[in-house]
Amino acid sequence: MNASPVPRLLVVDDEPDLRTLYELTLLREGYEVETAGCVEDAWARLIERTYSAVITDMRLPDGSGLDLLHRLEEAARAEKAIVITAYGSAENAVEALKAGAFDYLTKPVDLRQFRTVVASALGRAPVAPATTGQRSAGAGTGAGAAAGGGPQPRGVRDVSVEAAVPAPVAPATVHPALARLVGQSVAMRQVRSMIERVARGMAPVMVLGESGTGKELVARAIHAVSGRATQSFIAVNCGAIPEQLLEAEFFGFRKGAFTGATEDREGFFQAANGGT
Repeated sequence: MNASPVPRLLVVDDEPDLRTLYELTLLREGYEVETAGCVEDAWARLIERTYSAVITDMRLPDGSGLDLLHRLEEAARAEKAIVITAYGSAENAVEALKAGAFDYLTKPVDLRQFRTVVASALGRAPVAPATTGQRSAGAGTGAGAAAGGGPQPRGVRDVSVEAAVPAPVAPATVHPALARLVGQSVAMRQVRSMIERVARGMAPVMVLGESGTGKELVARAIHAVSGRATQSFIAVNCGAIPEQLLEAEFFGFRKGAFTGATEDREGFFQAANGGT
């Protein structure tokens, strides 16, 4: 059997030190990596060849990462896009997701999360550290050290995050969960389109609406359309949980942890692991 082709990634950032750090981090994960410093340079490379994913900074000298995303969408390109935004720029993150981004990262960039998000976009598991019980290679001895051996560049940090979740996939036809959303008005078509779009990404989603308008139906549709559909969907009525029981309900508890704990019980987070 032929080996699977090595994913080719395009990193777009105008800061040479960060560009190099991202490149070295991804090379250590076994990817092919090319870089560009602006929108036009990136687009010139995209015209020449295809990539598995594009990782772009939001602010670039000749435009923004959104400009690149819009071009990818207009050209019906298959590359997954990951956008890096300035810390606290929630509006930029929302814009990126609306423009079709798979996910977004905020500065200062968490290198372990960076690896996890890229692996998730490609449907792969991140490369495990060579040894256990020690610091990850990215924590001062890996990508950061390779980029200069000293302090990491501005806008980068490296802390522990959870394991990767399987990559969401876009449905090829109208999904039964979307068909359950009644109505063919422009507004309802927009709702279905938004559900399909946000289900492709990994970002948290907040659904707002008056009582009885179908918020949980929309939430279940997002789950059903996403790559997490085979895992559990756990609906939690937070208002019905007494404050003193919140921790136990969400994180679980061991038998004997408190009066009345007669057996081990998993929390909502454990029950929804890999799902929603």
